[in-house]
Amino acid sequence: MSDLLHSALHSATNPSGLGGAETPPVPYSRPSTPGSAAFPIQIGFVGLGAMGALMARNLANHRAAHVHASPPILVWNRSPAKGEKLVTELGQHKIRVAKSLEQVATECDIIFTVLANDEVVKSIYQQFTETLKHAPPARSKIFVEMSTIYPTLAGELDTLLSPLSHCRLITSPVFGTPSVADAAQLLIVMSGDYRSKKEVAHMLVPSVGRKVIDLGGNLEKAPTFKLIGNSLILGTLEILAEGYTLADKAGIAASEVHDLVKDIFPAPGLIRYSDRMSHDQFDGSTGFAIDGGIKDASHIRRLTAVHNSPMPTIDIAHQHLITARAIHTSKVQAGKEAVEVLDWSGIVAGTRVAAGLEPFDSHKNLGVQVQED
Repeated sequence: MSDLLHSALHSATNPSGLGGAETPPVPYSRPSTPGSAAFPIQIGFVGLGAMGALMARNLANHRAAHVHASPPILVWNRSPAKGEKLVTELGQHKIRVAKSLEQVATECDIIFTVLANDEVVKSIYQQFTETLKHAPPARSKIFVEMSTIYPTLAGELDTLLSPLSHCRLITSPVFGTPSVADAAQLLIVMSGDYRSKKEVAHMLVPSVGRKVIDLGGNLEKAPTFKLIGNSLILGTLEILAEGYTLADKAGIAASEVHDLVKDIFPAPGLIRYSDRMSHDQFDGSTGFAIDGGIKDASHIRRLTAVHNSPMPTIDIAHQHLITARAIHTSKVQAGKEAVEVLDWSGIVAGTRVAAGLEPFDSHKNLGVQVQED
């Protein structure tokens, strides 16, 4: 075989150009009898927030199109209106709204949970287990916890579920903003029971995400990995915020900084956050709410203390997030803020205030420059 032909074949089979075989989107073989189960799999979805609603929608659409006789997904949310909105959008053949969490627990074979914080997650699973103690499942039931939680909570959930017959738990947080979820391009992390991961992974890719990362059997690994990933994102946000603030002080236009970011850091996520800061666009309803960012930063700091692994950038970022939220809250209370939910890219308000600048309107900072001797 000629060198040229060998190179062409290598490029075709390994487009990454990094050597070795390309990593498959799903690192598990397909279940032994895909799509031909003796009974239709009933899926439940709990939590229809900014991410959950999009994930549930994409999963429902994909199964309706690709899984013969797939029953509509049973959804539950604290606010029933969000479930009804999905029914209106997709139709009753794709979505049903559960009357209660008890209905989800008893009727569903695979239950996905995408919730706001650890307290809500634990409360939901306590309700699941109380229900199933009185109505033990007769066949396999998989719980898929996809929220961003502190790792030890995974063990607590497993303790709740493990005494119940036929119940298995996997942790499966995701990386991506609502726009990424909308496009079904989430990066999915999994840890826990191998067979459960295999079944769920092929259900989620490509319907909800583009790739699954397997972290093994320890349920705490996926939540830990999620916090490590979020520390990288939050650290980048802090550096961006500091850079934009220095540019304000030095009289350099935000557009110039944003162009530089696009030239030297051509990563979609980083460019997206840079764009928000450069244009003072901090609407958290289309991004990641700052409350979630503060919760994640608190989890990361707790994890660094447990492992004696300092992250000083995250300590500073945590303070700037709190500062930004405090300023935003006071503006909302005074009727001076149009954005109801602040995105965590609003962290730049913390760095701006520390530098004596206007927090959310960079136009008021134009022309501010350091006095030279």
